[in-house]
Amino acid sequence: MGDTDLLTYEEVIASLRKKNRKKHLLLGNGFSMSYDSGIFSYNALSKFLENIENDTLQKLFGIIKTSNFELLMEQLENVAKIAGVFGAEKGVVDKIHQATTTLKESLIEAIKELHPEHVFSISEEKSQACADFLNEYLSQEGNIFTTNYDLLLYWVLMRNQLDRIGDGFGRETDETDEFIAPEDSMWSELRWGKNKDTQSIFYVHGALHIFDAGIDIVKEEYSNEHVLLENVKARMARKEYPIFVTAGNGEEKLSHIRHNRYLSFCYDTLSNLEGSLICFGFGFGPYDEHIIAAINKAAKKKKEGDGKWHMLNSIYIGVYSDSDLKHLKTIESKFKCYVRYFDAKTVKVWG
Repeated sequence: MGDTDLLTYEEVIASLRKKNRKKHLLLGNGFSMSYDSGIFSYNALSKFLENIENDTLQKLFGIIKTSNFELLMEQLENVAKIAGVFGAEKGVVDKIHQATTTLKESLIEAIKELHPEHVFSISEEKSQACADFLNEYLSQEGNIFTTNYDLLLYWVLMRNQLDRIGDGFGRETDETDEFIAPEDSMWSELRWGKNKDTQSIFYVHGALHIFDAGIDIVKEEYSNEHVLLENVKARMARKEYPIFVTAGNGEEKLSHIRHNRYLSFCYDTLSNLEGSLICFGFGFGPYDEHIIAAINKAAKKKKEGDGKWHMLNSIYIGVYSDSDLKHLKTIESKFKCYVRYFDAKTVKVWG
């Protein structure tokens, strides 16, 4: 790449260490693709969906030649609104909404089918390398944010001994005034909320293992009998679906986020960072305006209880190509903090 100001990842880390500045990590689809682009790319998902047995979706893919599901769902929603304005029969509008729902469900199914079989499909060497990459942030009081909904990050966190891997989930005993010995207590499934103050891992767009169970936000886990994906599949068979933000533009995504207390907490935490944010595998595309808005909110000076000013000073964005850099330069003025770029290929996430 021709930009002489492009840093290496090690130079970014060394610079922030020298400044003794707190650093956080934002992961995008490039994190998963760097593990296996054949599994985690949108194109792979598109090929899978094109082969599903659903006549309506087959026809839609034939009309709208795109592997961008967000764009496809946005167009479907627009068609539904237009049909309503022109007084189309309710049955027609309902069918459009049903197609959108089916597409979301099929996308979840596709991701499930395309995952590595289980956590031990990731080699020990790659798992440890990724753990070292993540621990650079966790061990220094930094947070990790991801917009990915696959299980890759979760698997790595489970496989390795890392600092501060709290995701806000924990077990609760049945509340009662009567004394019950610990060994006799009935423990709940993993629920989110009571441990959020120590949370350091944030799934900003949800994930396959996080479910909205009505009153509670719960996390699916490994058990002795079944691996995680089997548990996810069982929930889906009961018409329970993961918290999962895929559709629409930035405004629509933010609306989805605001209607879920887990997602809203993750987004608000991102909006209140201080120090520096390193972005790896995140391209800041046309559907990511809500993430830029969160970064800009964090960049505003805030005086907190300690009487000091707090703010996000800078972001460092990883780029893979000249076209990536060119795109980011065109939107650089949207950011309200200092922006630098580094060569994403110098990040040895998987060794």
